[in-house]
Amino acid sequence: MTSPHFSASPLTPGFPFISPSRAAQSKSYQTFITMDPPEHGQYRRTLTKEFMAKRMQELRPLVQQSLDRLLDEMESKGAPADFISGVALPLPSLVISIMLGVPYEDHDKLQKWSGDRMDLSIAPEALTQSAKSMSQYIDALLLEKERNPGDGSDLLSRMAIEWINPGKVSHADAVQMATLLYLAGHETTANQIGLGLLSLFQHPEQRDALMADGSLVKGAVEEMLRFHSITHMNSNRVATEDVMIGGQLIRKGEGVLALLHGANHDPAAFPEPERFDIRRDTKDQSHVAFSFGIHQCLGQPLARLELQVVFEMIFKRFPNLRLAVPADTLHYKDKSFVYGLKALPVSW
Repeated sequence: MTSPHFSASPLTPGFPFISPSRAAQSKSYQTFITMDPPEHGQYRRTLTKEFMAKRMQELRPLVQQSLDRLLDEMESKGAPADFISGVALPLPSLVISIMLGVPYEDHDKLQKWSGDRMDLSIAPEALTQSAKSMSQYIDALLLEKERNPGDGSDLLSRMAIEWINPGKVSHADAVQMATLLYLAGHETTANQIGLGLLSLFQHPEQRDALMADGSLVKGAVEEMLRFHSITHMNSNRVATEDVMIGGQLIRKGEGVLALLHGANHDPAAFPEPERFDIRRDTKDQSHVAFSFGIHQCLGQPLARLELQVVFEMIFKRFPNLRLAVPADTLHYKDKSFVYGLKALPVSW
């Protein structure tokens, strides 16, 4: 993840793809996450300030209000309810829509296109069409922002004011970056929320501890991230030179899958790694759920904020929240680039 001798670009000969749909997705856009230095740093730096921890904390009231509204709606419809479709998916979608300046009423089609782009089993042609539709939507929206940027209160408007209109970033490149932000800004967090809640249902003593002591929330979120590591195949690389790692020769042009899940379940780093423990001491060993090195997730402060707000509030609102079906009947997104639950029926 830190070696200069591995490329993250899917255009580099030998780059490994785990499925034809993943190849289509990787080639459907080119932005900083699929670039190598120096281009990577030039584009990434344009967005860094947007995701600084201080700015994310300014979003906390918005996240709290959005979650309250979704929980109100879930409660009004009555139990049992699907927590994934009712709360976990719409919350990060709503937040990233407001943050970017994307009309939330369009989230159904954007969510459909995003889901297609995460599906490892979808036909490449269908994924390419969803990618095209999503880019066209963002393209039209950004063009309108360029014509009428307003006061720069949302990220797309600031893109227009600070980057595109002054000629620092091309319109086409901005479309790709904005598309990536929407795509990455909700699907991953939504799946992590669902799996994190399930883990607490399966460990009621830890759920009770979290309810009794709010100071455990931050550590609980980090353990959820480590334990589930939902983007298992997010660190594909190809060697640009012969490299020796751990006694293994990797030749130039050979593809590598750096398994983040394996790293996060390494017993040398995390004693009893298969044990879910919200009190786990991680001061000396940090997880790599957000990857590592120059390509680690830019939006991790936003993801952490959303997760922390959910697990600070959910059991205060619903102290008797519980799984409404046997755990062994749940279905998982095992053919998706981002692992998660298809549904999580709950009662209270």
